[in-house]
Amino acid sequence: MTTLARKLRLIDYFALGFGVMVGTAWLVVMDDILQRGGPLGALLGFTTGALMLLPIGYVYGQLVRAIPDAAGEAAYVARFFPPSVSFATGWMMFLSYFLTCPFEALAAGRISGYLFPSLNRFELYRLGGYPVYLPHVLLGLTITIVLIWLNYRGIQTSARLGKTTTFTFLTLVVIFALAGASHGSPANFRPLFSHAPLLSVLLVWQVVPWLLSGFESVGKCAEEARPGFQARDFSVAILLTIFVGLVFFWVVISAVSYIMASALVALLQAFNANVVASSRLLFAMGRRNLLDQKMARVHPKNQTPSTAIITVGIATALAMLLGEAGLVPILEVGALAAAVGWMSACAAYLRMRPNLRGRAAAAFGLLVTGLMVLVKVVPVVPGHFTRYEWIALAIWIVLGVLITLPVSGTYRQSEQRVLVGPN
Repeated sequence: MTTLARKLRLIDYFALGFGVMVGTAWLVVMDDILQRGGPLGALLGFTTGALMLLPIGYVYGQLVRAIPDAAGEAAYVARFFPPSVSFATGWMMFLSYFLTCPFEALAAGRISGYLFPSLNRFELYRLGGYPVYLPHVLLGLTITIVLIWLNYRGIQTSARLGKTTTFTFLTLVVIFALAGASHGSPANFRPLFSHAPLLSVLLVWQVVPWLLSGFESVGKCAEEARPGFQARDFSVAILLTIFVGLVFFWVVISAVSYIMASALVALLQAFNANVVASSRLLFAMGRRNLLDQKMARVHPKNQTPSTAIITVGIATALAMLLGEAGLVPILEVGALAAAVGWMSACAAYLRMRPNLRGRAAAAFGLLVTGLMVLVKVVPVVPGHFTRYEWIALAIWIVLGVLITLPVSGTYRQSEQRVLVGPN
């Protein structure tokens, strides 16, 4: 059986995690973030969220070393819980990654419209009061096709693009942040909070799970590490992604008006990384009979999960037809999906009976992720789901049930190789 190519190094894993974490959501919904918390409220919300994620990052580092499987959370959960729980976990994490793909395709049109207003023409239709323009759709489809083709060709091509866009993007952020520091004014930071201080921080913290998710994507490509890769470097890549992501958000919240030119590079970086992560998760779930086994097909020459990659591309093209009306609901639902996946991983790690430090990290992770879920689903909490987010989540759950019905009777847990990952 053809296996995935083993080409990735530490720098590739960092570029993947950072690419999944930092795309253009920070720019496209920055107005929403600042309305939620104000400048200082946003900074404190992201700082609180990132610090709370560090124990979860530790848990993931240990899990990837113990179970290097592209199914990620679905594989971790399968060790200790029924197949239905494994599927639900993988399906929610796939939602978290996949949502970024149409998000970035939509953002391409919106950002290009800022830079070139002539693209905001030829309105096709409106959804939720937002126009959908033909040039925006064509641009998003073009980027989707190119990135799907690059991923189809091989992981090395995707990794090379990821490294190039990641470090180009970081360089541009530094340049524009310095420009902002020299030409900006402290008066622009007032008011520091958009609501009462605690409420401002809470409203921003609620969306941090999606905006800072990505560190856990390292596990989705664990099977593609090059020979000689040190297992401890998985943890290095995960924690480095969280720290660099936090510093990035400190910078962009402080200098958002000066960094528009770096947005298109970030778009390609995030789009490519999420195609990699979501396609590997689909592939691994197919291999475990949680989805149609066609998803587990590996291209004999390119050594890529070809069917899964093409599926992600087609689904992205369809989802982007929602237009800008889908941007904020994507942010909200993606935050919940990421939190559910992290919670499942922490529960699985706790069942592995780690040492005291590991148990403390897993327990803290369960507490934090539980709060992340509750603040979105409890109606009395400010910033909870609206009917649009509930509708989107319900559609995803129903779709998952319909997809898993044909394969629910074929799941087999007897092959230890599948449960613990390939040798």
